[in-house]
Amino acid sequence: MSEGIGPVWVTGMAWSTALGTDLDAVWDALLDDASGFGDVPSPFPLRSARAAVVPGVPLSRSPWDRQRDIAGATLARALEDADVDVGDPRVLPVLGTSYGPHLEMPGATSLSRWSAAAARSAGCRAEPVTVTTACSAGSDAVLAGLGLLRAGAAEICVCGAADVLTLGKRLGHSRLGTMASGELRAFDTGRGGTLLGEGAAFLVLESAERARARGARAYGTVAGAGSSNDAASAVAPDPSGRNVVLAVRRALRDAGITAEDVAVVNAHGSGTAVNDDVEARAYTEVFANVPRPPVLFATKGALGHTLGATGAIEAVAVLKALGTGAVPPIHGLRAPLPQLGLPVPAKVPMKVGAGSGISVTLGFGGFDTCLVFQGPGGGTS
Repeated sequence: MSEGIGPVWVTGMAWSTALGTDLDAVWDALLDDASGFGDVPSPFPLRSARAAVVPGVPLSRSPWDRQRDIAGATLARALEDADVDVGDPRVLPVLGTSYGPHLEMPGATSLSRWSAAAARSAGCRAEPVTVTTACSAGSDAVLAGLGLLRAGAAEICVCGAADVLTLGKRLGHSRLGTMASGELRAFDTGRGGTLLGEGAAFLVLESAERARARGARAYGTVAGAGSSNDAASAVAPDPSGRNVVLAVRRALRDAGITAEDVAVVNAHGSGTAVNDDVEARAYTEVFANVPRPPVLFATKGALGHTLGATGAIEAVAVLKALGTGAVPPIHGLRAPLPQLGLPVPAKVPMKVGAGSGISVTLGFGGFDTCLVFQGPGGGTS
């Protein structure tokens, strides 16, 4: 649990997604079961031509420029949303990505230079902390910011991640055989793989005491975080799911709650058979003895697998779910996996009861991260 500084509030949020950038408009589109996918041509044969790209940012621009600009603009909007001066030297940016633009940059010697450029483009004065833990990078950026605040190493953090669609990533996932040929249908018996997207999201974190003193409002509280590593494969999770269970239980313990207190789960939901089965096993174990199991939802069917950005985007989605009391349908879900064992929304939204929300990400290299959030009612007392 938060010690010393007390609760850590989320006082600002922003995202850039294939469905747009407005917080409420994108959320409403998700609730309406909208999808941001479209055909993206390639000079090489790919398993799928479909991808989810951020509108208004041309793919003709270099991946470096697109990564910097999407990250910088989203970060600046999060600070504006929190009513925090982007030039305040006390603002510490914590930026994550997977490979970002680097697969298209064979001579690159640093995986952090992009974050410094993005933070500068937004107007930040402090040198950023950079997190590169594959597809869990966005969640790990929030985890790192929480740790920095608790340790007294920062007063206010803007935490999140960005990742852009590149040809190298599309070719890589085609070669791995993880790409779907049609829709991304997470947790469906007809699932056939993932589809790539791009985007960014950032959350402003500060102590409740500091936020109250400046009259800020809270979207909710970052109540806890936990992580683990499978150490099983460079590109696949441990099929037992035990390390996902470990990450979730560590996060719940850190937040001082139990599985019975969880009302909603945002799953990684990549749509691959291996990942979906691992998550199904893990959540079945974690919530096996819970009288009222939490609602499970996932957003990749609508927004694409945004790789390093996914954890940050889904953190915003959990806070929106807690704030609105509803979760969007899992796009493409028709026949839920019978072994999942949790209620899942298909075609229409589902109500969320009182309680906490968790967001779980699984990254290449075995990175498993779980974040625990409480809504504005649970975080402003």
